[in-house]
Amino acid sequence: MKIATAILTGAVLGLGALSAPASAQEMGFFVTSAGTGDGGNLGGLEGADAHCQKLAEAAGSTGRTWRAYLSTQAEGKRGESARQRIGQGPWYNALGERIAADLDQLHILPNIYLRTALDENGNRVMGRYDERNEHDILTGTQEDGMAYWPWQEGDKTCSNWTSNGEGSAIVGHHDRHGGGNTSWNSAHASRGCSQDNLRGTGGNGYFYCFAAD
Repeated sequence: MKIATAILTGAVLGLGALSAPASAQEMGFFVTSAGTGDGGNLGGLEGADAHCQKLAEAAGSTGRTWRAYLSTQAEGKRGESARQRIGQGPWYNALGERIAADLDQLHILPNIYLRTALDENGNRVMGRYDERNEHDILTGTQEDGMAYWPWQEGDKTCSNWTSNGEGSAIVGHHDRHGGGNTSWNSAHASRGCSQDNLRGTGGNGYFYCFAAD
């Protein structure tokens, strides 16, 4: 009512119509502020999704369906792909900055960098040049967001996110720095799946969460 009155008053006085304030974009993407604390054992995809949901809701996000950006592996076929778990976009970070308009932009030229890859509370996640490097983000996926084929040997997913010891996981760099590959979702393999080994290669068991609705 006040906005409508202001628009009408402005028109009568010859001031022109006043614009209503733009609403903030709802968060649809974040880097987890904490892992599960058990290395690469996230409780499988179900446990990882639940962790995303819990963190998002604690940060004030309601009525959205959250999914972890993680792929899996399977015998004789391709596993479940991160790309196919997270909806169609667009996605915005906790400060309302657009990360990507759709799946194509997300996997070709996303707005994911140290400044924009924030946690669910809008805080910056430490990167390569900070006091502690935590830029390794668990994904288990290829750069196009698809799962690995069974003939691409080796554990890429910490035994489908159930191992806190043996195995390895593909990680991305949320700050887009480090090594010869600065991919946000497929930079290199972790040293192992324990919490200590994840930290030893520049991470802390964090992963990406997207609103899939």
